[in-house]
Amino acid sequence: MTIPFVDLYAQYLSIKPDIDAAIETTIKNSSYIGGRVVTDFEEKFAAWVGAKYCIAAGNGTDTLEILLKAYGIGAGDEVIIPSHSWVSTAETVVNVGGIPVFVDTDARLYTLDVDQIEKKITPRTKAIIPVHLFGLPAEMDRIMEIANKHNLIVIEDCAQCHGAEYKGKRTGTFGNAASFSFYPGKNLGAYGDAGCIVTNDENIAKTCRMIANHGQLKKHDHQIAGRNSRLDGLQAAILTAKLKYLDKWTEARIANAAYYNELFKDSVVITPVIPEHSRHVFHLYVVQVNNRSQVQEVLKEAGIETAVHYPVPMPAMPAFREYLNGSGSYDVNEGYKDKLLSLPMFPELTQEQMQFVASKVLSIAN
Repeated sequence: MTIPFVDLYAQYLSIKPDIDAAIETTIKNSSYIGGRVVTDFEEKFAAWVGAKYCIAAGNGTDTLEILLKAYGIGAGDEVIIPSHSWVSTAETVVNVGGIPVFVDTDARLYTLDVDQIEKKITPRTKAIIPVHLFGLPAEMDRIMEIANKHNLIVIEDCAQCHGAEYKGKRTGTFGNAASFSFYPGKNLGAYGDAGCIVTNDENIAKTCRMIANHGQLKKHDHQIAGRNSRLDGLQAAILTAKLKYLDKWTEARIANAAYYNELFKDSVVITPVIPEHSRHVFHLYVVQVNNRSQVQEVLKEAGIETAVHYPVPMPAMPAFREYLNGSGSYDVNEGYKDKLLSLPMFPELTQEQMQFVASKVLSIAN
């Protein structure tokens, strides 16, 4: 049995008429850059998240950098981020001239360890970027409490958490603003790069829109030096067509994760922890095993695709070593980094497939 890590073609087949119609209409109208197809997606996604404004952009990495610029974060400013995340969280801080300040992660949740945040705050600290990793919200109540106490900006990195909830409220609505990625493999994915910003702050929304569109809100009226980071019409149309299915797909992911958990119950495999107050949307289903390389090899031989997210903690990457300055250890992240294994997870995954995956994992895991 061959089981892909994610099956985007199966997803396409399940909604083929909607996608084909969206693409055909966009081509017919020649709505390739901007226009109603983009604003329609922005309005619908903002409403779905529960925010006032949505600003579509070229990709999720751009949206983080645009937000940092919009809040005036630049040379010498410190931004607190988790040690365990995709590299965009750190590189965007560096690219605006800021200093990434890494904080270790929670051993159970893999998100930012809130007990470590205040230890890293200095007079130069300007913001916190909590990452809702793998689909699980960071502990936002305490993060916001700390941020408010120290007058810090909070930019939520929601690249992996479309529809996740913390204490009944959707991620992306806790901080000052949030960044979303619509990379094809995301829970809501385009057919190419895409991203957006959501916020309730009208001025920040306006500034972000200008930055993303060459510093203009209307043609040839360049108020600031911006950049070119726009969501194209085809991707907007595809995302709009997919959005109405996202809640259904999310429930399928949650059900699949619950079935995996049952299959691994009372075994050596450590399954994801889901706090009672959080809704985990399982962008990734990540387990811990002591002999990851052996497990991966057995699964590969059986036709099962797996992945590792993310094998090197950001403080250990050559790109960011100059920013450490003896700022502490990351023992928790280091302790589990060689054990994490991402198993196949997508809405169309069947119980038969999950049984096969679990049987192969349990046959070798220790």
